Amino acid sequence: MRLTVHRKAHFNAAHRLFKKEWGDARNEAVFGKCSNPNYHGHNYELTVSVTGEVDPETGFVMDLKILKDLIYEKVEQAFDHKNLNVEVEEFKHLNPTAENIAVVIWKKLRKELRENLELAVTLYETPRNFVTYKGE
Repeated sequence: MRLTVHRKAHFNAAHRLFKKEWGDARNEAVFGKCSNPNYHGHNYELTVSVTGEVDPETGFVMDLKILKDLIYEKVEQAFDHKNLNVEVEEFKHLNPTAENIAVVIWKKLRKELRENLELAVTLYETPRNFVTYKGE
């Protein structure tokens, strides 16, 4: 029997969407107010979904306490109340779009999970703007 378990988390972070190779005018034309040179922030909401077989001994797909701790250690501690462009190594040369943030989170968590488990990360930048990455 395959099921999906979900764990929600959140973090607050600032970022600026821009490409160093472009001038301010092009960055503003492409990224709008998200390219503010003084950065801007979001209250990110995160849903981490793990799919797999239910262990007949424990009844778990995965112990949600372990997942909670992994999210805290790998994501919340790394991103919460940070300027993503400046303070998070992965984004020093990668534009911190919602898409790229979701992929970075997925990669951080994927290496911590058993291979037989599927992982999906849904990241809400705003209540209406969100992305999902499943490693594809």
